[in-house]
Amino acid sequence: METATLDASSPYGCCFVPLVSKALSSRTSFSINSFQTIFYGTDPRCWRNTCFRSLSSSTKRPSRPCVFPVLATTNLLNGEAIQLSSHFAEYKQLLANTKHPSKVVCTIGPKTCSFEMIKKLAECGMNVLRMNMSHGTHEWHQQVIDHAKRLNEDFGWNIGILLDTKGPEVRSGDLKEPLYVEKGSKFTFTIRRQVEYEPFTTDVNYDDFVSDVRPGDILLVDGGICSFLVKQVTDVDVITECLESGILTSRRHLNVRGKSASLPAITEKDWLDIDFGIKNQVDFFALSFVKHEDDVLYLKDYLLQRGSSALVISKIESAAAVQRLESILKASDGAMVARGDLGAEIPIEDVPLVQEEIVHINRRLQKPTIVATHMLESMITFPSPTRAEVTDVSEAVGQGADATMLSGETASGSFPLEAVRTMCTIATSVWTLFYDRVANCTLPSPVTPCSPGDSSVVALCSSAAFLANHLKARALVVFTKTGKIACSVSAARPRCPILAFTPDAGLKRRLSLYWGVEAYQIAFSDDPEETVSTAIDKLKTKSHSPPMFHHGDLIVVLSDMLGSNGTFVNSVQVRRIKWTTNHYLAE
Repeated sequence: METATLDASSPYGCCFVPLVSKALSSRTSFSINSFQTIFYGTDPRCWRNTCFRSLSSSTKRPSRPCVFPVLATTNLLNGEAIQLSSHFAEYKQLLANTKHPSKVVCTIGPKTCSFEMIKKLAECGMNVLRMNMSHGTHEWHQQVIDHAKRLNEDFGWNIGILLDTKGPEVRSGDLKEPLYVEKGSKFTFTIRRQVEYEPFTTDVNYDDFVSDVRPGDILLVDGGICSFLVKQVTDVDVITECLESGILTSRRHLNVRGKSASLPAITEKDWLDIDFGIKNQVDFFALSFVKHEDDVLYLKDYLLQRGSSALVISKIESAAAVQRLESILKASDGAMVARGDLGAEIPIEDVPLVQEEIVHINRRLQKPTIVATHMLESMITFPSPTRAEVTDVSEAVGQGADATMLSGETASGSFPLEAVRTMCTIATSVWTLFYDRVANCTLPSPVTPCSPGDSSVVALCSSAAFLANHLKARALVVFTKTGKIACSVSAARPRCPILAFTPDAGLKRRLSLYWGVEAYQIAFSDDPEETVSTAIDKLKTKSHSPPMFHHGDLIVVLSDMLGSNGTFVNSVQVRRIKWTTNHYLAE
């Protein structure tokens, strides 16, 4: 691959493409139980309910009953089958280039805090590095940040840095040794502060604990390792009966089923950690135990006043957050489904439903979602996951989550690199299977009229994704200064990599969390043609095996184009890649 130039001799060359949203006006409707294979893109759950379901009269309706728009159907009763094209093989090559559309967040801990281990995690597929502020000192986390920044600078990588606040956790006190608590026995949690306690008693770090619980409440330790029924509450003690035998150790997390502690969302320690993150220009703040959208707005205002462009990711892990779910998600820049604590505060069977709802709402709002906790938990100890864990990760990816997260698997587990490879392999296989099923079909991208952004930009991005799918483009190239266009295109889930170019190094890292986006930093010129040429040169210098582009490939370009009156207008262009004797052309 050599220097890049531009040409306009192709019939596709450098042309304006009209929006294709009007093409949807001829859409038809269908019954979800009809014996047809339907391809559409309004909601990722729709993909599963058609492409992945068995075609039988007993097929269940999706959890959200409705009639969906379609553009193409294949009647299987008439014996018509989907014929795979060479595009599927090409897409598998593209997956090798861009790793996988769904991103991977890795928690850094004692096993992975060295420069070499962080480098290996990135080589295995890590996109975002998570620092859990519940553990470690600022000095320890500073080393981790420095390692990540060094990797980005020295290797040209794009590792995002996420700071996860500890939040207002309620924890039990210190025990001299692990304590076995037998079912039916009496156990006391107290806010008394003394050196010695009577047997089967431990203190709690939260003085209003006695005000938050009532007789009849269920108290869970570490999400259910032990559980207790509250029998009596005094001014200083909560007297309980053990419901399930278990071993209680020091400083365990306590939850009351169906209730949230009346602690402030952001503690004094959290503010110190947030200031530390602002100083180090981290890319994301994960706000723990969000209960109200005002908590999110307050933090976003705090960051704005201090010149930070970091995104605020709300962790949905409390019963109070579920009750105000859409309001919190609208106020946030993204969300993390923290299933551990969430499953301790709401009925555990409701957790998958809440997870799917969060992904669905955020797709509509064009905001990223991270699914976290217990994803490959067994790989903390074993080198391979359980079949149930593989299915769990596949479900999250299939729902359309932007990222899945590893916690103890990479922080303290025995097989951190194997866990990352496994996560990436699952994510890739899910999308390879999906594109295998739809390789020859016209798949409309999801249109999101409820998006809070500019409707014309949303329509433009959705149309660009549709066009890329229809033409089987090799890539969708986006030029963005704010990230808005890249986020909209990501939400449309095109069937090709999204190559986002920006002059902002911070925005480049923030885009590391968005589905399908591979971000690059370049300087923008006043001449859009020169900017496009610079972008192609950037891809040329990046090592790809196999190459990113081949002779004759089509790419869809979404950018500003200079008009005759000197103003810039948004445009969608189609360009063809060609080889010449000395040049690599994007015409």
